[in-house]
Amino acid sequence: MSTNIIELKKDTEGKNKDKIYCSFCPSKMLNAGAARLINMDFALPYIHSKAEDKANQSETISAYWLIEDMYTFENIGVSHTVGNVKYLACADCERGPVGWHDLSTKKSYVASCRVKYE
Repeated sequence: MSTNIIELKKDTEGKNKDKIYCSFCPSKMLNAGAARLINMDFALPYIHSKAEDKANQSETISAYWLIEDMYTFENIGVSHTVGNVKYLACADCERGPVGWHDLSTKKSYVASCRVKYE
């Protein structure tokens, strides 16, 4: 279900033209111009659901919004450390993961296909 980078609205520097929101509630995660679109493969666990068939499984997503500084977020929830990452979720409804924070580089990544835009 990975979103094609060309379909997303970005400016000439590759930054998001629209505000980024949670797909499940009205919580705003990022303002316009706060993140840069990159293409990298990362296996992100499926968004939590009551279905047991997806428990402990992940999907490889290729299009991510790169956030250089955690303080750029308007709202974001952070999990406990898992390996060298902390998973990101909505701060209000706690749905996720929508991305991850790399502890070694201090950079965060939000999957473009797991958020909505306005």
